[in-house]
Amino acid sequence: MAKPETGTSLVVRWLMSPVFVLVIFLVFLAIAAGLREGLIQQDNRQIEANLRNEARALTDNLEREFLVHVQAIGRMAYRLYAQPDTPESRWRVDARNYLEDFGVYQAIEWIDSNYIIRWLEPLAGNQDVVGYNVAFNDQRREALDKAAATGDYDLSGIIDLRQGGKGMVIYYPVGAGDTNNGYMAGVFRMEVLAEQLLTSRVLEHFQIEIRDSGEPAYVLNSDTEIARSFSFTVPVQFPTLDWTLTLRPNQSWVDSQRSSWPMLTFASLVFMGLLTSLTTLLVQLILKRNQALLKTRRELEREIDQRIAMQVDLERLESTDTLTGLANRRFFMEDLAHTLNIADRQMRQVGLVMIDLDRFQMLNDSLGHQFGDELLIKVSERLNSLSNERILVAYSGGDEFMICQQHVDDIDDVIHLLGQIKQCFAEPFEVQGDAHSITATMGVAVYPQSGLDADTLLRNADIALYRAKEQGRNTYQFYTEGMQDREVMRLELDKDLSQALANDEFVLFYQPQLNLQTGEINSVEALIRWQHPRRGLLAPIEFIPLAEESGRITEIGRWVVLAACRQLANWRGTACEQLRIAVNLSGRELDDESLVEHVRDALLSEEVDPSMLEVELTEEIFIQNIEHNLNQLSRLHQLGVHLAIDDFGVGYSSLGYLRDFPVDLLKIDRSFITDVTERHDDAVITRAVINLAHNLGIQVVAEGVETEEQLNFLKTHRCNLAQGYLISRPIPAEDLETALAEGILFTGQTVKSGL
Repeated sequence: MAKPETGTSLVVRWLMSPVFVLVIFLVFLAIAAGLREGLIQQDNRQIEANLRNEARALTDNLEREFLVHVQAIGRMAYRLYAQPDTPESRWRVDARNYLEDFGVYQAIEWIDSNYIIRWLEPLAGNQDVVGYNVAFNDQRREALDKAAATGDYDLSGIIDLRQGGKGMVIYYPVGAGDTNNGYMAGVFRMEVLAEQLLTSRVLEHFQIEIRDSGEPAYVLNSDTEIARSFSFTVPVQFPTLDWTLTLRPNQSWVDSQRSSWPMLTFASLVFMGLLTSLTTLLVQLILKRNQALLKTRRELEREIDQRIAMQVDLERLESTDTLTGLANRRFFMEDLAHTLNIADRQMRQVGLVMIDLDRFQMLNDSLGHQFGDELLIKVSERLNSLSNERILVAYSGGDEFMICQQHVDDIDDVIHLLGQIKQCFAEPFEVQGDAHSITATMGVAVYPQSGLDADTLLRNADIALYRAKEQGRNTYQFYTEGMQDREVMRLELDKDLSQALANDEFVLFYQPQLNLQTGEINSVEALIRWQHPRRGLLAPIEFIPLAEESGRITEIGRWVVLAACRQLANWRGTACEQLRIAVNLSGRELDDESLVEHVRDALLSEEVDPSMLEVELTEEIFIQNIEHNLNQLSRLHQLGVHLAIDDFGVGYSSLGYLRDFPVDLLKIDRSFITDVTERHDDAVITRAVINLAHNLGIQVVAEGVETEEQLNFLKTHRCNLAQGYLISRPIPAEDLETALAEGILFTGQTVKSGL
């Protein structure tokens, strides 16, 4: 049972506590603060006394100096009274002498007994004052009359001078009573009067406010930043004026009056308190040395444990992607290298799967990066559900994921994993409140058949992924021998593609479209070919996917539009001048904000009628980013360009956009035409599409027509146009011109020659 603490032990515990040290310091701090406050109050009283002395000295000097000027004006008034016949010229000489001697007057005036200013010196700057009636109100007239009757001078107080600015006027009567001969007046500007009567020290350190009968009349140094805690008001003894003068110092003057003792005293006592407290604390530390050492040891042990935990966390962070929470690429590659070493000793296989999300970039660009990040997190959660002691899932970056499968006994194990991965994408992903169906394309490399080290295995899985994309996405492809050679060829072709435009290596071939009602050729589709300097003529399938990946498809698309317009211009006056040319646009081109301007510029530069140009887009492109595409296609339609939907029926068929988009032409995909005469389903779909389009006022083109039976079926069901090898293969412009001129194309009625 613990013994209760005694009074002595409680006192010792109190004396050994940090609170005791704090109390000592607070006592010294309180004493220091009290002494400092008392000294500051003493300083304030001294400052107020000094300010009072300054104000009184200033007032005495102002009264004394002002009296001198009053007497000077009085002497001039007396001389004019004594010599009333003094000529104006002599008076002016006398006035100029006064102006030079005193240097404070704005002007000296003689005012006749009718209160009109007659003489004035100097005239410069004061001409408007001559002839002015100074008795401008009853109060002024009464004051002037009183001065004339008594012979005493009159002060105007602070007024707005007719010459401009604030000032004051001394009126000294020339004689009194019946002998009065007007007034001698001295006009002062307030700022000049202040500069002459006040010392530079006063002007530098004080703001001076003059009040007349309690009302503010004038403030000198109004812009000075004053110390608002101090001011002193003193009356000014001027006859006829009820003036008070308020002196307010600026902060620099107040600071110069303060003593350093308050701060020195405060700092000294605080320092003494701090020193005493530290001394007490030192004693406490010495007495508690053993306890502190033990406590420090425990804290060090705890800190070591924390550092070990932090190191583990840091290693985890270095190996983990911050967005998805999956292993990052660096950790994955290190783990893969380690796994291959184990597999080599155990003579086992290892599977590496590269996963690429289909159309992720399109969704990320159109819906925003926040959407893209949320989608990646959702995908990561599903893929991570596959993780176990044999499967590691990692995020490679962009829209790519990597999966390593250890201890593979048979290729069926990898195929089973691929099925599990596809199952992860079976259900739509809920992102930002909407459901989005996402698919994935996969490339697979298996150790040791596809590579003996981590880098080789990864490169070959990436090659297999590319081949899978070429097959149409949402599929997978195993790496096989020969893929790498094809990849090298693809890279070389990609390098050559960067120079193809500059070297003018592209050409357009034209495939005619037969009008099934008239049997005439009125339109052609422009199809690009690459005249490669070493590999010969290349079809679009061999280089267009490369152009889309590298982003060069926009430049190539612009070339196609311009080349088509030039061809239309070249056909003027020939057998081909009635032909309309259709060009294909990719999704990237449609995303280009300057697309419409480029088409307009191409038409204008070649002076081509916009109705002679037709733009084709696949059904899939139409529904991507519908709001943006509708705006772009509407602007193209306003130019007068025709719009066509290519490959209709194989994409995300939706009847809504046929109503909303300004579509002129609909092209039925060749997959429906190939068996239209053999398969009932294809025939039904083809007839339905034709009827639907006609009901909406849209013409229909059938692609891939290769037999007369197909052609007859289309004619029977009122299809407008047909395109395919039965009519003509894609041919150069020169061959097309010759064929049309000689009438050797198939028209559905005669076959004169094959092309």
